[in-house]
Amino acid sequence: MSVETPSVEQIPTVKRRSALAETWENLRHSTAGMIGLALIVIHLLLAVTAPVLVPHDPLLMNAEIRNQAPSAEYPFGTDKLGRDVFSRSMMGGRVAMTVTIIAISLAVIWGGLVGILLGFLGGRPDEIIMRIVDAILSIPWLLLLLLIISILGTNMRVQTLTFAFTYGILTIRVARAATHDYVTSEFVLAARARGERRRTIVTRELLPNVRDVLLVDGAMNWSWMLIAFASLSFLGFGVTPPTPDWGFMIAKNRDILAIQPWAVFGPVIMLSTLIIGINLFADAFAKALGLDRSQGAPA
Repeated sequence: MSVETPSVEQIPTVKRRSALAETWENLRHSTAGMIGLALIVIHLLLAVTAPVLVPHDPLLMNAEIRNQAPSAEYPFGTDKLGRDVFSRSMMGGRVAMTVTIIAISLAVIWGGLVGILLGFLGGRPDEIIMRIVDAILSIPWLLLLLLIISILGTNMRVQTLTFAFTYGILTIRVARAATHDYVTSEFVLAARARGERRRTIVTRELLPNVRDVLLVDGAMNWSWMLIAFASLSFLGFGVTPPTPDWGFMIAKNRDILAIQPWAVFGPVIMLSTLIIGINLFADAFAKALGLDRSQGAPA
């Protein structure tokens, strides 16, 4: 009795989902992650479309309507200079998000590559550079930012490069630690045995495996960077007045908190919802990738 073997056409095929599709599928089932993503998208869209959507000119001052309570025309009331708090709150995130998004991207790129390279090479260069990194990280982050910005200036380019440098230092430690988990892996040892160049091993073997850790770390550091940017603006080292900015708005209206709390609550609500959204998304994103979020916690 002969057994009929199925033809190639009859053999069922199993389609493998890409890593990106699998990550999105895991993320899509996280309620907190979807809420966080929605908050981020809303803020991004608002930063782009705010100049068209604002009901009033955020720079227009009118002494006749100073310190007004919330109303249909002014949902968050007016500040002590008679400006619409709602319009200024909508516009307040444009500079902060522009600076921090560019800065965190640069920080992840340069800090990640340096950290991977140090973790791969080890030896004397690793020891020397990591001692320098430890020395920089021993300085309080706000003091370090103030020191650099007060010397170089407060324009957007200086702020962007300052944040990219400072948070890139944090990324070096995370990338280096993650690289150590793969340096002795079989695929890295095989690449070395084949005589692959160091650059090839770093970009083709190590970077794809450390990438997820860097992405989660970058998402976490973005929220810290927004807080740092708002703190600098609060202290007077942020954007140039009268440009709307959440930290600057809080600083300039805190003395009328008892009279018109919405002048402060407006920017606080906007900043808080964005940071909450980033943290919710970062948590869900880390779980979707199968990572422990504490790996990327800043030291």
